[in-house]
Amino acid sequence: MTSTPRPGGGSTTAFALAMDLGGTKVEAALVDDTGTVYQPSRFRAATGPASTSAGLAAAVEDVIVRALATLPPDALIVGVGIGSAGPINEAEGRVSPLNLPAWREYPLRDQVIAAVPGIPVTLRMDGICIALAEHWVGAGRGYDNVMGMIVSTGIGGGLILHGNTVSGPTGNAGHIGHVEVAGFDDPCPCGGAGCVEAVASGPHTVAWARSRGWGGATGEELGESYRAGDPIAAAAIERSGRAIGQAIASATSLVDLELVAIGGGFSHVTPDLFDHIRTAIAKRWQFGFVTKVKVVPSGLSSDGPLVGAAALVHRASFVG
Repeated sequence: MTSTPRPGGGSTTAFALAMDLGGTKVEAALVDDTGTVYQPSRFRAATGPASTSAGLAAAVEDVIVRALATLPPDALIVGVGIGSAGPINEAEGRVSPLNLPAWREYPLRDQVIAAVPGIPVTLRMDGICIALAEHWVGAGRGYDNVMGMIVSTGIGGGLILHGNTVSGPTGNAGHIGHVEVAGFDDPCPCGGAGCVEAVASGPHTVAWARSRGWGGATGEELGESYRAGDPIAAAAIERSGRAIGQAIASATSLVDLELVAIGGGFSHVTPDLFDHIRTAIAKRWQFGFVTKVKVVPSGLSSDGPLVGAAALVHRASFVG
C-alpha cells in the first residue's frame, strides 16, 4: 500500500473509489494500490430491469456517499474508477446497459463527477475492468494477452493485448457476450440471434431448462439439480458451456489469446461448466494457437469487478 507524505509529518493512504454497475446491483468501495478492498467501505444497492432512471441514479448516489463516509482520516481519494455493463460511450462517459433499459446514453460519468468534485473519474466497460483485475492480482498475472469474462445476469468481456487494455473507438471492444455462436438461434435483446449471452447467461440458461420441464427458478437451484443428477439441468449446463467455449475459440482465433479468466455468479454453477467450455475449444484441434488458450476461474471471487474498477486509477498506465 502506498503511503504519501503529508505536510507536518505522517502519511496518507491512497485509495481509489471503485464502482461496478451491473444488471442486478451497483456496488462501490475503497480499494488501495495493492488491489485490496477496504471491506468497511463496501456497499451495494439493487438495480434490475424494472428500475427507473431516477431509481438507478439514486442507487449510484447512495453507494458513493456511503463508501466515501468510511474514508479513514489518514487517507485520500486519488481517483474514481467505474466499470459498467455495456454498451457504453467511453468518450462521452455515457452508459446503456442492455439489462437496464431505463438507461440509454445515461451520463453516468457526469453524475459521479458531480458527486466527487475535483477528483478524476474514469469509466470503462466492466469486462475491461475484469481483465485489468485478473492481469494485476488475479489469474492473469504473468500473461499479456488476456480476456476477462463475466458470466452472470449477462455475459461480458474485456481484452488486454500485449499488456494493455483494448477498448476500441467507442469503448466496447471485447464485448464477447454479443458474439453469435454457431448452432444456436436464441433471440437476443440486442437484435441478434444466437448471441452467447442469449444462450449461456444465468437467466437464459435457467429459462431454457424451464422450457424443457425443469421446475426450478434460479441458477443456484439449477446447480443443485445438476449435482443431484437431473438430466435437464445437465443438458442446460452443457449447452451453456458449449456456447461459451465456441465464443472463446472464435475470439482466440481473432486475437490470439493466452488466457481467459471467467468470473460472475453463474460461472460458479458447477466446476463442470469449465470442462464443457474446454471441450468446445478442443474441437479446433487443427489450430494449436486456438487450443493453447487456458480457460480458468477468476482468481478474485466477488472482489474482481471492484478491483478492476480501481485498476483504472491505480494501473492507469495499462489503460488504453
